[in-house]
Amino acid sequence: MSRNFIKTTEKNSLYNNLEFKSTREILSDINQEDKAVAYIVEKIIPEIEILIDSIYETLKNGGRLFYIGSGTSGRLGILDASECPPTFGVDSELVIGIIAGGDKAIRKSQEYAEDSLTQAWKDLKKYKITKKDIVIGVAASGTTPYVLGGIKECNKNKVVTGCITCNKNSPLSTIAKYPIVAVVGPEYITGSSRMKAGTSQKLILNMISSSVMIKLGRIKGNKMVDMQLSNNKLLKRGENIIKSELDVTDSKAKELLKENKNVRKAIESFKENK
Repeated sequence: MSRNFIKTTEKNSLYNNLEFKSTREILSDINQEDKAVAYIVEKIIPEIEILIDSIYETLKNGGRLFYIGSGTSGRLGILDASECPPTFGVDSELVIGIIAGGDKAIRKSQEYAEDSLTQAWKDLKKYKITKKDIVIGVAASGTTPYVLGGIKECNKNKVVTGCITCNKNSPLSTIAKYPIVAVVGPEYITGSSRMKAGTSQKLILNMISSSVMIKLGRIKGNKMVDMQLSNNKLLKRGENIIKSELDVTDSKAKELLKENKNVRKAIESFKENK
């Protein structure tokens, strides 16, 4: 472990006597800390860009993106992965989130699951991981054994790796090929990395999935033309996109969407037959 490694997320909070504060004081303090997170992420955009370009090349060439993590970090990876099919219309096996402890850990904490150095690789092998894929380890501390073990095995097997962490010079950031380190500093509640650290991870994950899917052509203009039309709200959104893009009536937009069952196909079909 690097001699310069300091767990900034575990450092003592800049605040004290929280139990004696008013609700307004607590909210103002938390908001003050949260404001800093976006600026911290802004400073590491060049590193995020490099990782995103690597992910794009991987997916463009038939590979998959995996997120591995535990606790809050694992749940955030699963959240980002699960939003890709409905938002961008991609296969559910293109972006995959894996959490220490399995699916039951999504709802109920399985804290000891993160202590295994070997389980993440076993979990990845269930998906027949290959060197065509890319694996991102998400761990605020950068020390989680589950994530460290998984990334080490990926490196051994020539699988491209990246990470999202919040501690400078952490073990994870030193072994991942594409490290992203958002040093958010001590949390409002000491060690509660679901707060600023979790917020920074969510911002970066949003950047990754959104940027990659835009580069893969899953967005037209600024519209989700490949979204899954799984409820009435999304059907209406699809109709509005068609109406705006083609300058047609509400009834025509509805008809086109009903016929094609996809916003992109509806737009292309209309233009081809015009």
